[in-house]
Amino acid sequence: MNDSSLSRRQLLRAAGGLLAGAAAGSLFPARAAEPRKLTRNTDTVRVGWGYGSLPDIARQRGVFEKTLAAKGIKVEWVGPFPNHAPSIQAVVGGSADFGFWGSTTPALAAMLAGSPLVFNAFDIYSPRSTAIIVKKSSGINSVADLAGRKVAINRSGLGEFLLIAALEKNHIDRSKVEFVYLNPPDAAPAFAQGVVDAWSMWSPAVDIARYTNNAKDIFNEGRDLDFLIDYSSLVTRRKFTEENSELIRAVIDAYYVEGAWQSAHSAESEQLVQKEAKYPDQVRDYLTSLKRVNQFHEPDDAAFIAQFQHAADWLAERKIINSRIRVADYSVKV
Repeated sequence: MNDSSLSRRQLLRAAGGLLAGAAAGSLFPARAAEPRKLTRNTDTVRVGWGYGSLPDIARQRGVFEKTLAAKGIKVEWVGPFPNHAPSIQAVVGGSADFGFWGSTTPALAAMLAGSPLVFNAFDIYSPRSTAIIVKKSSGINSVADLAGRKVAINRSGLGEFLLIAALEKNHIDRSKVEFVYLNPPDAAPAFAQGVVDAWSMWSPAVDIARYTNNAKDIFNEGRDLDFLIDYSSLVTRRKFTEENSELIRAVIDAYYVEGAWQSAHSAESEQLVQKEAKYPDQVRDYLTSLKRVNQFHEPDDAAFIAQFQHAADWLAERKIINSRIRVADYSVKV
């Protein structure tokens, strides 16, 4: 069966199963903000990408562009972005139409700050590989040893929430650890040069840093986190969604093709990512061994939205985002 012959139902199944828990459905009624019919006001979509992301693989394979070209849609790639915050800024500023399947946490922070953004779809990839790393020579062997140390994190993103979750799980007051807010391009040399003692980061950057700095994990999201707090998300401007829901639907469906292919072709996917990011074979082989799988969810998936709401509440309670937010109000099904 080739990519183009996959039905939408098959794509969803291939990319991953739905979460259990339909009992939460009554918590989130249908949103009035949802487009009532498919709309289209342009023939071009500007799609953000970053190294190691699903759009990175889609951009290199070429199937994504062909799938959309068959519907009269031209793709322009915007990036690479080092993390989700600048990707979000590009969408808000109008230089991109789609983010790059980045973290939901900075997207929530941007929404709370007034950015006119909505979520169109979500992806849970597993196993999760975000980790807090330290150099093996640092004398740090556990989360408890971070007391009095400096840890590089990205503000309101995966790095920050993972550090807070790790400290909380190990009963360490966050005031005892110095949070150093750095975006990945600045955090990598800071960690390498010893300016910071630890780095909370995601793949593939955390895996590259672990290898090149003879480092180790002291807290791993997939192994040590008790429940998911953050998800990958496809973000657009609300107005763009309302005026171009036909294009949103086409882009989501094209990504389902990519997600299913990546889930089924771990080795080939990691080879493509390595080609762009140019990291050592040992890092590529480790990432290949994870055999990560995508599970996609849409805003009408009540069980997922309930789980996402729980995560957003957790973030608000810990001041990672500045207030509570009703995620269903910012999640638009097309």
